[in-house]
Amino acid sequence: MKIQAAVVDKQNADFEIRDDVELADMGADDIQVHMVASGICHSDEALRSGVATIDYPIVLGHEGSGIVEKVGPEVTQFKPGDHVVLSFYGCGNCKSCLAGKPTQCENYAANNLSGVRPDGTAHFTENGHKVADMFDQSSFTTTTVVRERNAVKVDKDLDLRKLGPLGCGYVTGSGTVLNTLKPKPGDTIAVFGTGAVGLAAMMAGRISGCTKVIAIDIVDSRLALAKELGATDVINSKKVDDVVKAVQDLTGGFGVNYAVDTTGVSSVIANSIQALAQGGVSAAIAVTDQHIDLDTWNDLCVNDKSVIGVNMGDSVPQIDIPRLIEFYKLGMFDFDKTEKFYKFSQINEANADSVSGKTIKPVLVIDDSYIPGK
Repeated sequence: MKIQAAVVDKQNADFEIRDDVELADMGADDIQVHMVASGICHSDEALRSGVATIDYPIVLGHEGSGIVEKVGPEVTQFKPGDHVVLSFYGCGNCKSCLAGKPTQCENYAANNLSGVRPDGTAHFTENGHKVADMFDQSSFTTTTVVRERNAVKVDKDLDLRKLGPLGCGYVTGSGTVLNTLKPKPGDTIAVFGTGAVGLAAMMAGRISGCTKVIAIDIVDSRLALAKELGATDVINSKKVDDVVKAVQDLTGGFGVNYAVDTTGVSSVIANSIQALAQGGVSAAIAVTDQHIDLDTWNDLCVNDKSVIGVNMGDSVPQIDIPRLIEFYKLGMFDFDKTEKFYKFSQINEANADSVSGKTIKPVLVIDDSYIPGK
């Protein structure tokens, strides 16, 4: 079927919304989703700009929300009319998936970053030529087809326009804290960078009972929002001489038990390690092409520090996204305060606002006739 989709023809090209993109036919375990909205994530920009490699042309987007239109004969968890949030695809059969770690799926790259569907077929074509996909989802479309395992059912009384970013940015930041670092009540955490991922990590630190939740950024307005969302302390790293010392001063001179870097900036990553207390752990979770020099003895071994990478918050979307929604209902995870809505036709403006930091989490409203709660 013909759909409307935002296509990137080559590295660094603008998004171009086209009406002649052909969507693949449904398979037995597929669901067809009418897209209501999609968040824009820095991972989309990494692929558009070529920081991360992918085939072109491509339809990006991986924070989609929508309404199920059709289901394949082997689908058991969804029916037409269900509201869903879309996330990454795990095969469900490898050792990692069976152990409850689909973010470590042995086929993760092939299923999510190869530009084709898990069975190797094209998700989209245009004039007979393949158009690559992202995360077996590509949510910058009016309609998409995904595997059942890509989708998470959500309550129909929730505003679908707000929920798409739970599928990546918010679950990545919060999951890094809740699933991987697992701070105990009374621990301390510093989050470097207060974009969507960083603020999600920060709110998760508050949920975990950390007595010090320190947000670090260079933009005062973002730090003000961080305070509103639960940071105990904020640091503008442009306005202090020594960020590491500022963190230590807030923690009795010891440093924090945990740190999360969401910036991908080499100097900031280094600060996240230096700001740790003895036995501390820093999680580096940004998509970046930067590198740091690391003295494993002095930077790590002497004080038993660790640096880890975390993919997608070590999340199981079907578990973690409903959990975040429950925290949201309780007023403990106010992710929607980071969002700003844009029309689908404003995709290039929205992406530019994301890159510049003007908007923390742009959300494209693809179906502007959608009425929340209907």
